[in-house]
Amino acid sequence: MAQQSLSSRQKKILSFIERFLEKNGYPPTIREIGEAVSIASTSVVNYNLNKLVERGFLERSPEVSRGLRLVKENAQEVPMRYAESASLLPVPLVGKIVASAPVPLPGEDFGYYYDTDDIIDVPQSLISRMPGDELFALRVNGDSMIDAMVADGDIVVLKRQNIAHNGDMVAVWLRERGEMTLKNYYNEGKQVRLQPANPTMDPIYVDATQVEVQGRVLAVLRTLH
Repeated sequence: MAQQSLSSRQKKILSFIERFLEKNGYPPTIREIGEAVSIASTSVVNYNLNKLVERGFLERSPEVSRGLRLVKENAQEVPMRYAESASLLPVPLVGKIVASAPVPLPGEDFGYYYDTDDIIDVPQSLISRMPGDELFALRVNGDSMIDAMVADGDIVVLKRQNIAHNGDMVAVWLRERGEMTLKNYYNEGKQVRLQPANPTMDPIYVDATQVEVQGRVLAVLRTLH
């Protein structure tokens, strides 16, 4: 099986799947593949995956969201650890959050409404036995939490809650400013200190009555940049 028979797009998809498997031990979803290779349409990703199957580079299990199996040129399977569907928890990806200086997000109220297509599969091992209906995910914009291993483009999985303890990494809505951000939380009495994990950035001080905690970060899903 020569890769010369593949289009440049199919080569990029295959390369991403290989890197993702090596890093995570389980295959990516169609949505993750599309984001990695800049294809907005999941149907286009699906079409190219089917072409890779036809040419013998992949095997697919349509019943499982991560049902991809990489095949070597000698038709032997590449050794890997697969995430069984029973060990994956569907979590809604409800939007984006800025992990830098807060910026206005008009209309953002964290009302927990989301497109049912925007679902990510999260390994249960990352979130212990947390019930799925208590979880949501956000894609991070910015690098203020880089020293906490949260980079621009990563996805954070959060537990819905409106309280936080000092040191928790939380998504907060700043009511008076109409802004949202991801920071480490510290209650200092009449004010709250929102501390970035980046030595080049200063903390944000906000009146405690104007801070609404929306969720606490449980896990970070690293994206390949």
